[in-house]
Amino acid sequence: MTFARKVWKLLVGIKDALVLMFLLLFFGLLYAVLSMRPTPGKVSEGALVIQLDGAVVEETADVTTSDLILAQTTNAELPTDVRARDIQRALRAAARDEKIKLVAMDLSRFTGGGFVHLRDIGAAMDAVRAAGKPVLTYADTYADDGTQLAAHASEAWVNPMGGAMAVGPGGNNLYFGTLLQKLKVNAHVFRVGTYKTFVEPYTRDGPSPAAIESYSDLYGGLWSSWQADVKKARPKANLALVTGDPIGWLRRSGGNFAKASQAAGLVDKLGTPSDFAARVAQLSGGKVAETSSGALVGTQLATYLAAHPEKTGGAAIGVVTIAGNIVDGDAGPGTAGGDRIARALDDALDDDIKALVVRIDSPGGSVLASERIRRSIERYKQKGVPIVASMGNLAASGGYWVSTPAQYVFAEPGTITGSIGVFGILPTFERALADIGVNSGGVKTTPLSGQPDLMGGLSPELEQMVQMGIEDAYAKFLGLVGKARGKTPQQVDAIAQGRVWTGTRARQNGLVDAFGDFDAALAYAAKAAKLGNNAWHVQYIGRKEDPLNALLLQMYQRRDAGGDIAAMAARRQREQLGAALGQAEAMLSGQGMQAMCLECPGVPSVARKPQGSVVSGLLLRLAALGGK
Repeated sequence: MTFARKVWKLLVGIKDALVLMFLLLFFGLLYAVLSMRPTPGKVSEGALVIQLDGAVVEETADVTTSDLILAQTTNAELPTDVRARDIQRALRAAARDEKIKLVAMDLSRFTGGGFVHLRDIGAAMDAVRAAGKPVLTYADTYADDGTQLAAHASEAWVNPMGGAMAVGPGGNNLYFGTLLQKLKVNAHVFRVGTYKTFVEPYTRDGPSPAAIESYSDLYGGLWSSWQADVKKARPKANLALVTGDPIGWLRRSGGNFAKASQAAGLVDKLGTPSDFAARVAQLSGGKVAETSSGALVGTQLATYLAAHPEKTGGAAIGVVTIAGNIVDGDAGPGTAGGDRIARALDDALDDDIKALVVRIDSPGGSVLASERIRRSIERYKQKGVPIVASMGNLAASGGYWVSTPAQYVFAEPGTITGSIGVFGILPTFERALADIGVNSGGVKTTPLSGQPDLMGGLSPELEQMVQMGIEDAYAKFLGLVGKARGKTPQQVDAIAQGRVWTGTRARQNGLVDAFGDFDAALAYAAKAAKLGNNAWHVQYIGRKEDPLNALLLQMYQRRDAGGDIAAMAARRQREQLGAALGQAEAMLSGQGMQAMCLECPGVPSVARKPQGSVVSGLLLRLAALGGK
């Protein structure tokens, strides 16, 4: 008994120590967060410092205290993304702010963004320069996205060991057709749409002629838009040399990547972070931080945004954001959980909202979730509230599905949209198992008993039912688009078939009404609501800003610093590996019916989580339609 009591006391002591440790950690973290809180109004005269540690996105994901602790203890990466509209708002305010003498943007850890977001940020940078204030950028190495932003800078700086690149969209995808045949895995593909090419990697050894046609048109349009934006901002940049003869371009500068970038007009200055900090201090009349890294002194983005909050007076124009993959359930923000968004829309239905703007930056996803969101938007239309759709980088497939209740649709020339088609994938392993002596058998009471049988194979009846469900969903998609665009389903089918379009081609095809950014959509919504010259403000539906979330990210430092061209190539390799794993997961997870454009450029390879089997998605959809 004495020994048992000693063991018990030891266990209690360990438990108490762990509890105390976690309490100390919690309160220490809370104290650090509160001490770092940006105070509105504390804007110092000098530079506005925008440090992009991560990607520029439409909607950021939430980060919890446990996420931060896990990242710091396991070397995992947190999403340190920045909202595009926050950067644009800060830049526009800086253009008018007498305290701000210049803008300094550190892109050393910038991981990219969609063309539309970067074009709009570039336009805001131009507005700062038009106000007579310098805009400076710095990076170790600029990839295409960083090069696009740097083109709008009055001084683009790069590390002498780095440089700037312009490689353009496109590249190779992996195709698993032969491998799956060798492994004797049956990839059952259900689809409608000649150009719904996401399923091709599981059935072919290379892209089909339809895929090549679609990609060539899409990538060509995006590349032309990128070059036009860079050339307009930096007319002297020799893009023809950089992209047409990259080896000759480097040889002219003796293989020095940084000097070659400067000679081609992609950057203006070569220097270390300390050199850049000294230049910012010189132009702003401030001082250089006494650190080896040459940290920039000035007003940080979070502090500046807190000092310049969005207006809240006048009538309310509602904005619902549909960003990321559309999935069933409550996922998000950063992922468009259908239940979460639909519930938020329903909760705000009784608010005094004069108009509703549906802001979309999504490749689509679950048919069920897309339809649920659409129905919730439709309720505003039935109430007489004007609805305007605003497409960002992506509004494809399910992302287009949710735009159909809108009376007017805005896109930008570089928007990726269309992809009107539906598919599903379900692998079975009966041939592979038979090879190692494993077979299946049993008694069935109906043709659907035990289905879907991933180990014994799908019954012909189930395969036909699922394909019929896919075709029915496609027919519904055509009907929704036709009703919204004033076309017959047959006319929509001619421009659908899963084909992906740029905003320019989509306008020509009648899928969008006009070119315009988010501000243009808001202005149109105010006009449609007949607000005249009355004041109005934006009411974001479905997300309340959590200051703690932003402050937790301030405590976190990304580990994937910029680096030279070799480091950038290594990061690209990791991204390609992630994309390959994402393709394999998409097949093995058995997702439900999908209206998704995963082949669209700019769609992340992460966050592709299982969303239920094809059959469960079909049955749920049939139940939903039956309940109308």
